[in-house]
Amino acid sequence: MIPVQNIYYMLAYAFRVLKEQGYKNIATEQFDNVTELCAAILAKGVSVQIKRGLGREYIQETEPLSALRGKIEVTDSIKTQTMLRKQMVCTYDVFSVNAYRNRILKTTMLLLLRSDLSKRRKKELRKLLVYFDEVEVLDIHSINWNLQYDRNNQTYRMLISICYLVVKGLLQTNADGTTQLMDFLDEQRMCRLYEKFILEYYRQEFPQLHVSASQIPWALDDGIDAMLPIMQSDITLSRGNTVLIIDAKYYQQTMQTRWETQTLRSGNLYQIFTYVKNKDAALSGTPHTVSGMLLYAQTDEAIQPDNSYQMSGNRIDVKTLNLGCSFSKISEQLNGIAKDFFGV
Repeated sequence: MIPVQNIYYMLAYAFRVLKEQGYKNIATEQFDNVTELCAAILAKGVSVQIKRGLGREYIQETEPLSALRGKIEVTDSIKTQTMLRKQMVCTYDVFSVNAYRNRILKTTMLLLLRSDLSKRRKKELRKLLVYFDEVEVLDIHSINWNLQYDRNNQTYRMLISICYLVVKGLLQTNADGTTQLMDFLDEQRMCRLYEKFILEYYRQEFPQLHVSASQIPWALDDGIDAMLPIMQSDITLSRGNTVLIIDAKYYQQTMQTRWETQTLRSGNLYQIFTYVKNKDAALSGTPHTVSGMLLYAQTDEAIQPDNSYQMSGNRIDVKTLNLGCSFSKISEQLNGIAKDFFGV
């Protein structure tokens, strides 16, 4: 079981904005569950956004008007016979606070009010909802999360990401079409957060390393790569001619069992081996060292992998990261990996 406070630190690395002064007080609070934590982050973030000013965008409106405005919809006017009321159907743009990002925020806050939150947190959210009076609510099952950000709306990036975690974590559709509240972060959502956390941890704490989630080219003899899948690493650390590719894995069960024997997950091992050998081939023209690591989130299983293998000239490690201890101990584990492979 991961302590809620560690979830906060993982989010803080994944979203750097949480390290700003305005969010510092959240780090000192004690939370009973992750829902409460995300509600606190969202309440603080929305409050800050309101002080900056809620984002606005041009929204197209179509309605019958007595005074002409924008584009006249002649066909619609005839169909609805608005001319009998001395009106015409017009389409025009309004610079409105009813922007899609604000609609996501309002929809998420309303969902949180239905969840298991403290009275204090619900009171905070209700106060904020007053500023969203002109904002419409979205169908929670059909929200478009693929939003584009620019310098004018960059402050919404973290807020929308938290909304995504809340909506995907709190809602579950049953076979009969009804919805119910469920445990907050499932395996899929935690896997994404786990990957992002490790990537950003090394990026922020080890500036001497080049840290990325880079793609690895296939080592092809004839250059034909049609229909080949993209090899996308979770975390690639490099310094000089030394490279470490980390595949971060978050499962309820780390090991696989076959014929009453526990072994490493074969698919994971094949994947990291493929990454390492193709990266090794890509650097073949220069002196280099390429290693790989499967870094599992530690579970409560009796057997936890802690192995190092030499495979066809490359080192492949399989380790676990204990997320159930204090965050200082988590840092020690991640720092130990950097020291072991890069001496930093």
